[in-house]
Amino acid sequence: MALLDALPSPQMAWRQWRPNSVLVVLLSVMLVALWLFDVVSVSPNRIVSGQGAGLVEAMGWLGALLVSGVTITLMLLSLQPGRQNYQVALVGVCLLLLLMPFGLIVASDRLVSSDMPQARLNMGMAYWLMLSLLLLCWIELRLRLALPRRWTVLMLLGVALVWWLCAMWALEALALGQEFRARNDEFWRALRQHITLVSVSVAISIGLGLSLAMLMRRYANFQKVAFGVLNFLQTIPSIALFGLMLGPLAWLAAQWPLLSRLGVSGIGWAPALLALVAYSLLPMVRNTYIALEQVSPETLEAARGMGMRNSQRFWQVRLPLALPVLLEGIRITSVQAIGLTAVAALIGAGGLGAFIFQGLGQAAMDMVLLGALPILILALIADAGLGALSDILRPKNTVRPGDAQ
Repeated sequence: MALLDALPSPQMAWRQWRPNSVLVVLLSVMLVALWLFDVVSVSPNRIVSGQGAGLVEAMGWLGALLVSGVTITLMLLSLQPGRQNYQVALVGVCLLLLLMPFGLIVASDRLVSSDMPQARLNMGMAYWLMLSLLLLCWIELRLRLALPRRWTVLMLLGVALVWWLCAMWALEALALGQEFRARNDEFWRALRQHITLVSVSVAISIGLGLSLAMLMRRYANFQKVAFGVLNFLQTIPSIALFGLMLGPLAWLAAQWPLLSRLGVSGIGWAPALLALVAYSLLPMVRNTYIALEQVSPETLEAARGMGMRNSQRFWQVRLPLALPVLLEGIRITSVQAIGLTAVAALIGAGGLGAFIFQGLGQAAMDMVLLGALPILILALIADAGLGALSDILRPKNTVRPGDAQ
């Protein structure tokens, strides 16, 4: 009886384990999805729908047990979390992300016959769920370990490089790779157009945002009017805003031949650029205004006591101290612009959105992915890169909102 009294109660034992419920749920869903849903599918050509294949059929028992064993190990590590277990789990997540394209190589070798030159290997629901859930696990582990966001940039670039090399050199049957090889020149031209539109719109937004924020600080009445207008612009649907630009720009191009020679018209880059700037202004102005206002008056008074003029205090004191928060505005604006630029393809502005809408029109999901995946990667890299730069410039004694303690 004394021995039973010495044993911990079930509630006490469970509290001692302190499981990470987020990781446990994500990994459990991933394990179930891998065994219940199709990992890949194989179609004889671009038109015919594919035949799905499960985990064992696609990778064999050895591959299926390897992936399941690593996933179960990660779940066990999540049941009693600690810094060391989190570090091991992070290595395991990265290992699975890097091995995923090699799993496609194994599936292609097992399922795609050499006498089917037009056969295409498609990634199934389980594969996409695994990729999404592993990225969520990475984010959770990065927050738990309080790693700088530059690690996310390095991880994304490393995984993207491995996937790219595998798709180009060892996955000839992969449907997404075939779509890319068939539209190689179009893809790079669309990528340049997309990045150019985003870069120019964000650059204009930075200049206008800084100017408007400085005017708001000087004139209180202007602040209310400006925020009201910017909030109103955000409520207009993106397609409607692109459409509203067609008529006025077409009229201006007809009235001013110089604008027409510069390429300004009712369709194309001009309405897309104006709409993107309009959407980007609110997050840019808001973050810039907050960044400039949060600089302590004591710091500015000390700069005044050192003999600095107003312009010197702004450029040498206020702006450098406000830069981390200002970069957060640039990060939000950039990610938003990367996504919205896809819609600009509807008015002839080009960009990666053209593949998305062409694929939807032809019911070719691989072409949709050819446009959607680069947009997703660009958004992730921009978010992680600008976030990492903001963290580097942030004073050491402050904590970025949203980071785990």
